[in-house]
Amino acid sequence: MNYGFTKTIQASFADAEAKVRAELQKAGFGILTEIDVQATLKKKIDADFRPYKILGACNPPFALKALTAEAHIGLMLPCNVVVQQTDAGIEISAIDPVASMIAVKNAALDGIATEVRQKLEKVIAAL
Repeated sequence: MNYGFTKTIQASFADAEAKVRAELQKAGFGILTEIDVQATLKKKIDADFRPYKILGACNPPFALKALTAEAHIGLMLPCNVVVQQTDAGIEISAIDPVASMIAVKNAALDGIATEVRQKLEKVIAAL
């Protein structure tokens, strides 16, 4: 099963990350969490790793709907977006919320997940 959307662009890592943040903001998402995997691995285990960031994106109105429909849905939030350096360029991937909600088995989340999926697909397509 495919569990995300991916696009590779030609840009510097910093420029790609800035574009991702701008497109997420246009779609109503804020960044709640940010994990710099490269820096963390270097600091914790002195491992060299490619530039790789995980951005925890949240659209507050949809988060409220999901939290209202399912008390423990916070275990599946926020929507992760990955920006990483690859040999082909900068790859940006976003989680498919429909795929992640399959595990929850709550029909009340279906429409919410579909709407969030559409927003994230547009973010990736706009890059």
